[in-house]
Amino acid sequence: MTLLFPNMINGAELTQKIRVGLPSLALTYMPFYVAQEKGFLKKVGLEAEYIQMNTGIQPQALINGNINFFPSLSTGISAAVAGLPLVVVLNFYNITPWMLVTNKEINKPQDLLGKKVAVSGIRTTGHQLMTAWFKKFEINEKEVGFIMTGGTAGSFATLASGQVAGAVLTPPYDDKAVTKGFKKFMLIGDLLDIPTSGLIAARAEVTNHRDRVQKTIAALFEAIAWIRANRPDSAKMIADKFNITPTEANGTYETLLSMFNKDGRLPAKVARGYLDLLRAGTPLAHRSRPTEVRRFFHVANGEITTKLIHSIRHQLRAIDPNRAINRVKQVSSDLARANYADLNICLAVNRRANEIAVRSANAMRPVAVASAR
Repeated sequence: MTLLFPNMINGAELTQKIRVGLPSLALTYMPFYVAQEKGFLKKVGLEAEYIQMNTGIQPQALINGNINFFPSLSTGISAAVAGLPLVVVLNFYNITPWMLVTNKEINKPQDLLGKKVAVSGIRTTGHQLMTAWFKKFEINEKEVGFIMTGGTAGSFATLASGQVAGAVLTPPYDDKAVTKGFKKFMLIGDLLDIPTSGLIAARAEVTNHRDRVQKTIAALFEAIAWIRANRPDSAKMIADKFNITPTEANGTYETLLSMFNKDGRLPAKVARGYLDLLRAGTPLAHRSRPTEVRRFFHVANGEITTKLIHSIRHQLRAIDPNRAINRVKQVSSDLARANYADLNICLAVNRRANEIAVRSANAMRPVAVASAR
């Protein structure tokens, strides 16, 4: 830990405070919950306060200094396109299984005409997916009303109270809705490539408090590694937080694992696609250029690679500590030579870290089986 993060020295006098804006309880925020409750934030010298606030006000709260980070990538990128100096620091997921859940009277898309659907907010992922869904089935979205709820938990509550005919939900709220008599009408999360959750910061935060950003990334990566390595405890945390049965929690845990990406990066293809999607609703007609994409995704991939290395080491040690450490040292050496200076080198190190992780796991499996026997 000291070699990889030389600035992270334990000590009360070095404890830094951060505030994170979260709109509601949601599965996609599990890395934040774990980082707090399992002490990973404290371990790197951070004292975190999670503040519940509506998604729509988070960008301005970030600029005003009321919070240091928020997790909604779609909200952050939308605000950056509108001119706010925000950047994507970290991306947790490849996919998010957004589901349109309705009451049982809705049997076809046209049955929603004249009714209302609950989404977290305007231009949030759920709202954009529903807009794409309307276009797919040639429905005039003006004939369907939206209720903005401020978060997935709010959308679930609005549906459960009968105020709307449908809601855009993610696990475990979609399953909770089914137990209350609603139905999963259709998966809509695959209609668009929309970034979901990770870490958004102000450009000034990245420039002036880089160590604080690095520490936050480190804690979140360790939280993800813990989730991957601790199925029973993770499932229990999910069950307790979302008030669902152990069976439902196990299914939700499997869904969560399938959502995580490998290295915390937001693919350029997804970034460009989302910028073009936002631009479709603005007077700007030109397509996004690579320089424009990099403007919104500022934090060096090398920093993320460092956290990835720690994550790999954490997971592989459980199999064979000595071999894991030796292999990770090899990646660390490559990273040190890169010195965070060249994007292409850092991306290459990212790929090498993933390759080493796969090779290590394959090489160690026979040893683990033999020892088990």
